[in-house]
Amino acid sequence: MVLTSPYSRGVRLLLSSTSRNSLFSPPLRRPSYNYNNASRILFSSAPSPATSDDYNSEPSFENRIKPRVLILGSGWGGFTLARRLDKELFDVRVISPANHFLFTPLLPSTAVGTLEFRAIQEPVRTIKGLGHYYQAKARDIDSTKQIVTCEDLYKGVRFDVEYDYLVVAAGMKSHTFNTHNIERLEGVVVFFLKHLFHARQIRNRIVECFERASNYTIPKVQRDRLLTFIVVGGGPTSCEFMAELHDFITKDVKKWYPELTKHIKLVLVEAGPGILGSFDKALSEYYLQKLKEKNIDVRLNTAVAGVDERYIEGEQITVARFADGTEINFGTMIWSAGLSPVKMISNSDFKLNRSRIVVDEYLRVPETKGRVYALGDCAASPDELPPTATVAEQQALYLADCFNKYYSAVDVTDEKNKDDEIPLPGNVTPYLMPFNALNFLNKVFCKAAPQFQYKNRGAMASMGFGGGVTDLKHTDLPSPKTTMSGKASYLVWSSTYLTKQLSLQNTILIPMYWFKAWMFGRDISRF
Repeated sequence: MVLTSPYSRGVRLLLSSTSRNSLFSPPLRRPSYNYNNASRILFSSAPSPATSDDYNSEPSFENRIKPRVLILGSGWGGFTLARRLDKELFDVRVISPANHFLFTPLLPSTAVGTLEFRAIQEPVRTIKGLGHYYQAKARDIDSTKQIVTCEDLYKGVRFDVEYDYLVVAAGMKSHTFNTHNIERLEGVVVFFLKHLFHARQIRNRIVECFERASNYTIPKVQRDRLLTFIVVGGGPTSCEFMAELHDFITKDVKKWYPELTKHIKLVLVEAGPGILGSFDKALSEYYLQKLKEKNIDVRLNTAVAGVDERYIEGEQITVARFADGTEINFGTMIWSAGLSPVKMISNSDFKLNRSRIVVDEYLRVPETKGRVYALGDCAASPDELPPTATVAEQQALYLADCFNKYYSAVDVTDEKNKDDEIPLPGNVTPYLMPFNALNFLNKVFCKAAPQFQYKNRGAMASMGFGGGVTDLKHTDLPSPKTTMSGKASYLVWSSTYLTKQLSLQNTILIPMYWFKAWMFGRDISRF
């Protein structure tokens, strides 16, 4: 006896009817099937499949059992806070277009292949106990209704996310100062250096320039243009990238494109009177002198007036115009000259100071009853802290302690407390020590207070393999108040950032890539 299931009977019936129609009936237009309904017919003995709403739904906000902390951003502030919040006490959720944390101090190294991109990032979803991650852009904040309106990164679909506490850690974007053609040519010949995709663009563009310039049919004016690289800005990112680019040229380009090295021109442009303005003056002058010894054309007190596209000797050329009237034909420009707010912040109802959200000494946004906080680059604190990674990290660690120790005692899920002001936190010990293993020393060297206290950990900048500067003159660390340069500084720089990695994987990969670049050279593939 042959057993037949509803599936086999349905398929047999469908095939037999199809055969009869194709053999004896005139051609028919193919109907538009609802495949979900068809599957229910053919698999009538199986349970109905889930609809799309079942996959996209999430627990009702009204039925939450833990306060929801919504974090905007996955940078130093947002990612650190999301990791440190107690998931037993809070439902922690992150909204960010970048689904990873970027270890920004090592970003210039990836732009020339000293390190690989994945070795300096940590996926957001690796945060243990994370309630949910939304890969989207926050478009609007309604602090009265406690709702953030987001836009899906792929389809542009808008949706709302409710919160009990909101932490804005959205950072800032590159500032072009409305310089002519910078935004229009961004991604073509002008490149920013703030995200991983920027570094990938730069790396591909550099290799493209050398490959095109190596073609014997290319005109001289075009070849010279392609081999001219301009870096705009005199901060640590710009200087470190220029040093990395010089290493790449002297160690790798010289090997694979020997006929091009004499045509290469490197230019560093700074509108101010010096580079590394936040460092000790002696270190800044030392770094400047080392750049000049590398035959890098450093132009101080020089602002970029615009970028033009012209035809010279029948070739289309990009030309950088400077405020002093000089011009340079170039193939690649790296723009790292300033910061400006993202649209969500500039369009918000929050009070701004120099395009940054004003916060009090507890990192609270005024007039939000202690429900909205801001930290990192996008926050303007009373003591006007610089927009650096160490500031954002320390603010996130402070805020995590406030939530875990003090704000968790307030039942904000109860509607009766909806309009109540969140009490101020108690004493919190500042995070002076840069490594988690030394956190026990914070209580020894620091005095706890309810307000956020920033502690100066010093400043470092690399100068390629074997060089760099370290400024500890104004540090709060229990160390000699001194400065370092050369190999000693490079040892401090590399060991510090290696030990600050958040995963064992990257702690292993980074020295491996350093060794590979030193021993075998950098990869010059373009893909």
